[in-house]
Amino acid sequence: MTKAYFGFGYDPTESENHFYLEIPKETSEEVKIYERFHWDEHEQKITRSDILKLRLSRHKWSKLSNDVAAEFNARLKAEKKPTGRFLVGGTPIEKLFGKELMVLLWGIENNDPSGIPIAIRNWKGLQPEERWWLYTMTNASTGKINDRRGWRMALRYALCENPIDESNQVSLFDDLLGGK
Repeated sequence: MTKAYFGFGYDPTESENHFYLEIPKETSEEVKIYERFHWDEHEQKITRSDILKLRLSRHKWSKLSNDVAAEFNARLKAEKKPTGRFLVGGTPIEKLFGKELMVLLWGIENNDPSGIPIAIRNWKGLQPEERWWLYTMTNASTGKINDRRGWRMALRYALCENPIDESNQVSLFDDLLGGK
């Protein structure tokens, strides 16, 4: 039986828990990301049970979406799964990828957009398991839409205020991408 994947690695037969990224048609509107616990293949409508995790300006989203897609797609290719792309409208995201994305988004949500390249480099420098742990810690204490203290603030400092030397950065997926 062939599995059906949606968005970035989401297979509703494994779990209905996933993240859902909404990119509105109107470019002046914010991108929204939800955590969801249900799936209807025929109608993706946000309901009261969906948890809005973050709103982000289109400008900030445009500065990081390609890097996030490349990171997730390299891992999907390594697992021989179909790749994804972020679509205007909505894109389902497998729950572990969603947790990783939230770590990056929480890190840059209150930061100047000019710091996004540093945040992306620092985020890529973390192993997926480290990102999952950071999500769990942050979500447990400051995971609501308007929480902007504690672990959320720590993520901003860790990702945006911690410049790294790019020449020393090693990615697990460099070999898959042709040895960048």
